[in-house]
Amino acid sequence: MVYAYARVSTRSQNEDRQLIALKEWGVPSKRIMVDKQSGKDFDRKNYQKLLKKLKNGDVLVIKSIDRLGRNYDEILKQWRYITKDVGADIVVIDMELLDTRQHKNLLGTFVADMVLQILGFVAESERENIRQRQAEGIAAAKARGVKFGRPKQYVPEQYIELHRQYRQKKISKQEAKKRIGCGESTFLSLMRELDEKALLKIYKSR
Repeated sequence: MVYAYARVSTRSQNEDRQLIALKEWGVPSKRIMVDKQSGKDFDRKNYQKLLKKLKNGDVLVIKSIDRLGRNYDEILKQWRYITKDVGADIVVIDMELLDTRQHKNLLGTFVADMVLQILGFVAESERENIRQRQAEGIAAAKARGVKFGRPKQYVPEQYIELHRQYRQKKISKQEAKKRIGCGESTFLSLMRELDEKALLKIYKSR
């Protein structure tokens, strides 16, 4: 029996390109399992259903190895489970070397493992490069004076009197929030902002 698996990371992404390739390879639509979920792990509903269906002698077809997942250590474990424990074959359309039907011997296993290890190294290197570029970009932006984090919110002048009455316990928190027209978190943030302004005013007056 031939099965196929397709995956996109979010529901807004389209899996049509994968489905076309899988159908052209000869997999019937009813035996193509699709997940719209991150590839960080294998806790995916339709992938787990697929694993239960696979039996010795079956073939699993995927468009590219990253559709199986993003964590190459986990991909290698799944690969070995499917090919060794289950006894099914795997075909990766975009990479002819990853076709376990071709070499059912020690060499074939070695080649597949080596390819997956290389892909894992390349993927991890790229992730590290991205993190480094992001860190360098942030450092460069800070050097130019770019500020990160939430900007200080604008405080209308009419709130200052409410702040004074609230701090002097002339009105309750509920009454202050009602007059301002805001929720709890916004109110607390606003009070902190006004407290800072009040303290700064006192300091400057000395």
